[in-house]
Amino acid sequence: MSGGERILIVEDDGNLRLGLKVNLEKEGYHVTEAADGAAALAALAAGEFGLVILDVMLPDMDGYAICRHIRKGGKTPMAMMLTARTLEDDLVKGFEAGADDYLEKPYRVRELLARVRALVRRGDETVEATFRFGGFTLDAASHKVTGPDGQKVDLTPKEYALLHLFLKKPGQALTRDAILDQIWGESVHVDERTVDNFVSSIKKKLNWTHDSGFSIETIRGVGYRMETDLH
Repeated sequence: MSGGERILIVEDDGNLRLGLKVNLEKEGYHVTEAADGAAALAALAAGEFGLVILDVMLPDMDGYAICRHIRKGGKTPMAMMLTARTLEDDLVKGFEAGADDYLEKPYRVRELLARVRALVRRGDETVEATFRFGGFTLDAASHKVTGPDGQKVDLTPKEYALLHLFLKKPGQALTRDAILDQIWGESVHVDERTVDNFVSSIKKKLNWTHDSGFSIETIRGVGYRMETDLH
């Protein structure tokens, strides 16, 4: 069984957890359950998963903390947050913690399964590759970016995902809408200026100047294009 077919459900409501498990197993996924944060961390330490479905509100720690733990540990499963809290601040907090998708409770089972299929597919399509640009290296297998001096570049999960997207499509113009759909998800409403802020942050963390061997160029009225071999 491939890692992408293994799903961890972290949900303290036993009825909801059982319903998720039954429906996901009908789709052919191998499901592991956790009723709280401690059980979730134990399951993550014991095995690899293609997707983690996280309830935000848990008895011992919240889903954000678990998601941050996953990303800090270098784990690469996709992560979906389940919550009744859908204020923009909550969404931003979830994505900054490393979530890949956000689904509001109560949810329709068909929609959840469609989201799961999309996330698992995205995870399976992630190529374990190494990208080199201007002296920097992005290693998709370890989910890490290092500079010319070998030091790790401290990117947030969304900054990493955005840089990875640019590197997978060098020389291609990407609209802000396309970037938002790829990185934040089609169902999440985030201001287009968020992309601009993240691009600026990435450039700052990579110490970008006009003499760097790469650029992330603004295309007026469209979006961005990354050129990776300028020397």
